[in-house]
Amino acid sequence: MKVNNTTLRLTIWAVLMSVCFYANSQQNDQAVAKTKYRGSHTVTRFDSTTVYMEETGLSRVEYHKRISMVDHKGCADNSVVKMDYDPLSAYVEIRKVLVHRHYTGQTDTITAPVLDYVAPARLIYWGASQKMVEVGLLHPGDELEVWSFRKGYTYALLGAENTVGNVPERSIASNSNDDSRYIPPMRGHFYDIVPFWSDQPINDKVYSVNVLKSKKLRFRFYNDMSGVTIDSTDLGDRMVYTFRRHDIMPLKHEPSALADNDMQCKLLLSTAPNWEAKSMWFYGVNEDYGSFTTTPAVTAKVRELLAPAKTELDSISILTHWVADNIRYCGISMGDGEGYTLHNAEMNFTDRCGVCKDKAGMLVTMLRAAGFKSYAAMTMAGERIDRIPADQFNHSVCVVQRRNGRYELLDPTWVPNVRELWSSAEQQQGYLMGLPQGADLMETPTSPAENHYLRINGTSTIKKNGTLEGTFTITAEGQSDAAVRGVFRGRQSEWQRNLELKLLRIAPNATIKKVTHTDPDHYLDQPVSITYYYSIPDYAIIDGDNLIFIPLTARNLYASAMGHLRFDTVMESRTQPFADRCSRLVEINETITLPAEYKSMDYAATIDGVVSPAVNYGCGFQLQGKQLHFGESAMFNKRIYDAADWPAFRQAVRNQKVVAATPVILKK
Repeated sequence: MKVNNTTLRLTIWAVLMSVCFYANSQQNDQAVAKTKYRGSHTVTRFDSTTVYMEETGLSRVEYHKRISMVDHKGCADNSVVKMDYDPLSAYVEIRKVLVHRHYTGQTDTITAPVLDYVAPARLIYWGASQKMVEVGLLHPGDELEVWSFRKGYTYALLGAENTVGNVPERSIASNSNDDSRYIPPMRGHFYDIVPFWSDQPINDKVYSVNVLKSKKLRFRFYNDMSGVTIDSTDLGDRMVYTFRRHDIMPLKHEPSALADNDMQCKLLLSTAPNWEAKSMWFYGVNEDYGSFTTTPAVTAKVRELLAPAKTELDSISILTHWVADNIRYCGISMGDGEGYTLHNAEMNFTDRCGVCKDKAGMLVTMLRAAGFKSYAAMTMAGERIDRIPADQFNHSVCVVQRRNGRYELLDPTWVPNVRELWSSAEQQQGYLMGLPQGADLMETPTSPAENHYLRINGTSTIKKNGTLEGTFTITAEGQSDAAVRGVFRGRQSEWQRNLELKLLRIAPNATIKKVTHTDPDHYLDQPVSITYYYSIPDYAIIDGDNLIFIPLTARNLYASAMGHLRFDTVMESRTQPFADRCSRLVEINETITLPAEYKSMDYAATIDGVVSPAVNYGCGFQLQGKQLHFGESAMFNKRIYDAADWPAFRQAVRNQKVVAATPVILKK
């Protein structure tokens, strides 16, 4: 075929114009994307999940997602498609992977093999696996499209990342038609927690579930519901519910904010009728397994431990702390049922190791062997549990019924070397007891700040040459006690150095004459107490009639036990709630004997008191002849604070930091 020059030129021109138009349009699209998605690494164009629930509770889930690469980090993060799963309770497939190339406009089908590896693990070795496909080199503007499938369940106890099982997927592939292994433990029921939030933008997210009407699906969105739509379709004996949210943008987190699931849009779904049903199921599944059946060795150990006990509380405390201190935290698999059943007493007592559920199970067994009524319970450390009875748990604890009928929470996982029986770092936290008659969802109360006091009391003398000599004593209780005891962690040969550094970091030229303290190995006998005897040359400045110094105890000794001091107070206001480790009370008092009698005091800072339901703060100096009395008190009454609490919290923290850095000027 003969082509004249004009036709050839026109054809070339058309191709060039098409390429230029495509390039320009892509550049324009990229320019818009860079403006809207500045700081993002990827943009998910759509994220679709379709769930089909069977009568047994088994669910089959289809996933379809398309992700656009914004920068090179996004490309690197998506160079491998990965799915985590539990071979004993879930089956997964990566079915198809496409790469839509930005610069060429072509679509490549990824033909690399799907690999199956044992997932990385630390402390919990339950045989979790990962399926993955290597995508290869991506460029900004490329889009990755993935189709995948899952059937089965993931039990959330101890966190979704700690999936369960120890049988490689390849060993069950030949029996993949046997779906009984994938039916959830609470047979006949379905539950899910769907985050409608992301740390990278999502243009459109859809979650659709097909359930039998007889299952009576309960669902609810929590937190930010902007852009959410809900549709339902009647299919006779089944219903399809479709939940959609458009234009999901990452939340800019304020410091020390709560978990994303407590602030951002999430969907909870469950066919369980109520929390009482979940409670009875949890009770039954562990009783049926025999988790709390004692053995002669366990019973003998309980008798030995309780020989010195004089009261009901003595017995509970002795057993709780024995389990806390003697069952190491390390998870090994027992096979089928791992993650929601508690290892039996014989295994726990023999191995002397386990995760939170096993430590709780060991304590339940020992309490029952001692004659108490005791049960396992579930909670969610670090997040709120909402009213829809989905599987919102990542931690297992224990409850004991006292003689007065009241249930008391015990946590042997979080109280090694802690004087509490239940860690107050878990206050304002939801929990569910596994009781034979069932129990409703409950919340741990706020622990009074005075239960976690940190007190620093000092007596000192300023010599005429400016040397400061004296003593101060640190005492603490509760979570503050545990924080102060941090100086005794590690090798005993390092304890003295750790103690000295607490003062030397503030006064490097100090001479520490002596440090005395309570016995760290007998932490239950009494609260921690540490006394320093010191001398600090040139600590105070004596300039004619002026004496300038900062009270030593005001300088935030043992700041590691005052978690509020880590907060950055630059922000004047907050829009998000925030959390400290625990409520606490800080009380500081020092009497300083002066080298002469002084008549007046100047102070460069104005320290206003703070009085609010959440925080109280006060500080003062009293000059009496040759003595200056300094006192400071800060009471933080919560673990979880509302955004409205921030001004009072901020002011108290700022005050304490200012007092620690502002010299006192005394005048003759």
